[in-house]
Amino acid sequence: MSLALIDTGPMVALFDDSDIGHRHYTGLLAQGWHLTTTWPCVVEVTHFLGARAVQRYLRWVSEGGVVVYPFDVSDLPEFAELMARYTAPPRTEMDLTDASLVWLAQDTNTLNVMTMDVRDFSRYRLPDGRSFLIH
Repeated sequence: MSLALIDTGPMVALFDDSDIGHRHYTGLLAQGWHLTTTWPCVVEVTHFLGARAVQRYLRWVSEGGVVVYPFDVSDLPEFAELMARYTAPPRTEMDLTDASLVWLAQDTNTLNVMTMDVRDFSRYRLPDGRSFLIH
């Protein structure tokens, strides 16, 4: 079983059959990926889903569908550094969810990421210069 970080977009797609990525991500999930994410992503998903889908999603999270990796307030300065590094004109701004996933990739040495945010995750790098494998 392979490990992958999962961003907001694919989690929304998993619980919204009308989402353009629904078939793609349900297909990947059927391949047996072990998924991990962060609390900022969990919160963001609940913003984009309807009430019934949010209930199904939260049950899925609570039943281990995805591991929510913890971080401490002492990690926030590192998130801020990442956000500053990747927020320079003319680039788009790195948000907290992306910063948390890049931090998680560093902390777990994981390069696989399920994201619809290909443009940004194509430019993000781990400290040793390795790039993400986007699924």
